[in-house]
Amino acid sequence: MHAMTEIETGSTGRRTLAWRLLPLAVLALMAALFFASGLHRYLTFDMLRAHRAELAAWVGGHHVLAAAAFMAIYAATVVFVPPSGTVLTVMGGFVFGAALGTAYVVVGATAGATLLFLVARFALGDWLREKAGPGIRRMRKGFAENAMSYLLVLRLVPLFPFWLVNLAPAFLGVRLGTYVLGTLIGIVPGTAVYAVFGAGLGSILDANQALTLSGVLTPQVVGALAGLGLLALVPVVYKKFKARAA
Repeated sequence: MHAMTEIETGSTGRRTLAWRLLPLAVLALMAALFFASGLHRYLTFDMLRAHRAELAAWVGGHHVLAAAAFMAIYAATVVFVPPSGTVLTVMGGFVFGAALGTAYVVVGATAGATLLFLVARFALGDWLREKAGPGIRRMRKGFAENAMSYLLVLRLVPLFPFWLVNLAPAFLGVRLGTYVLGTLIGIVPGTAVYAVFGAGLGSILDANQALTLSGVLTPQVVGALAGLGLLALVPVVYKKFKARAA
């Protein structure tokens, strides 16, 4: 009887593990299809330069469809080709203008980031929490108490890769609503910087100059983003000051 119970428990555990890993398998399949389709080859400035006229004409005649397709592709790149996000943000500013480009990028990026967050939390969250040491548990506690402030800092200040900031909150006990709102708000300033650059890309293309993103995040821009990050920490500082005063 005891042996049967152990077998049933083991079987249930395997089914649970398989169910939890299913989203990862689906993402792997989608990634394979994404690369097999060749879409990733279009996420370059060279392709933009070569097909500029056709792209502008198609977007002008099918704006709603173009916007929906852009947001879907952006969400896919967040999941499968994270380094392409910056290039695609500039393209969004060029094709749709600074304001709409920013809006479409923010929606697409938030959707892709949320998908990664949910998959990571569902597939690996419990296992990582079980393996977490005292240091990680303390980090989880601190992050949970000030999740919005910390998330805004991570989103505003370009210190860590976008993909890492997408995944880390899934293992630190951040609620879905807080994650979505923090991502939606936190990526707006940085997105706007690149979208504005993209909106002025026409003159560079007309002059047939080399395209580079090295000068976009100037010290002034980084300083401004860091300043916003510090403002996001004000609630955390206030809580600590209030706790000491009590």
